[in-house]
Amino acid sequence: ACEVTLDPNSAHRNLKLSDNNKRVEVVNEQQSYLDHAERFDIFCQLLCSKDLTSRQYFEVEWSGKVDIAVAYRGIRRRGYSRNSRFGGNNQSWCLSCADYFYSVWHNNKEKTISLPSSSISNRVAVYVDHPAGILSFYRVSSDSLIHLHTFNTTFTEPLYPGFRVWSGSVSLCSK
Repeated sequence: ACEVTLDPNSAHRNLKLSDNNKRVEVVNEQQSYLDHAERFDIFCQLLCSKDLTSRQYFEVEWSGKVDIAVAYRGIRRRGYSRNSRFGGNNQSWCLSCADYFYSVWHNNKEKTISLPSSSISNRVAVYVDHPAGILSFYRVSSDSLIHLHTFNTTFTEPLYPGFRVWSGSVSLCSK
């Protein structure tokens, strides 16, 4: 698994980082982050600080309702439009997770993933093979991986993991 850390400079002001930038939760009170060109101003999103350019794998634990994404660094940070929302544009791909529900998004198109309710878990694995254009999401359950969805595409830039937290939190798992 690769080391993934959250980038405080990109974090929306209602996102609170903790655990050495390995955990993010949505909070009501705005955090006193400095102004930064890379900060998301409308959607409660943030990116990670290190890019994915080869074959890499990471796991996250989530609660509430979250989007687990990869995006190009150039994704828009300002304004209320699909161009600045993970999965709403051709700059990002994401898996939306909520209790008993998964869906994937890219370029503002959604695909629902049907799973028996027994197969919901709060841990997701993300596998990126940048040169081969593969992005796969898996559900992690008692050390087995259940495939959720694979995007096959051509990545033209480095990818950055990102998260949108609607409610609850996301924690990066260290292996």
